[in-house]
Amino acid sequence: MYEKPYRSIVKTISWRTVGTLDTMLISYLVTGSLSMAAVIGSIELITKMILYYVHERAWNKSTFGIVKKDPEYQI
Repeated sequence: MYEKPYRSIVKTISWRTVGTLDTMLISYLVTGSLSMAAVIGSIELITKMILYYVHERAWNKSTFGIVKKDPEYQI
């Protein structure tokens, strides 16, 4: 099985959207400041997208937990 890099990019963006909204909400609840929550969320968005993409591509190169099927023989 092979995944193209753009799949990892789309997964990165969708996951980071959810994660950043969560971080901004928590930051707002802790600081009480909407602007501080936006700054924290923005920094976190960029750094974690890069880290996730690198992590995803590294896992795609790993064979850990992957079982290859025997080829089907046809007559």
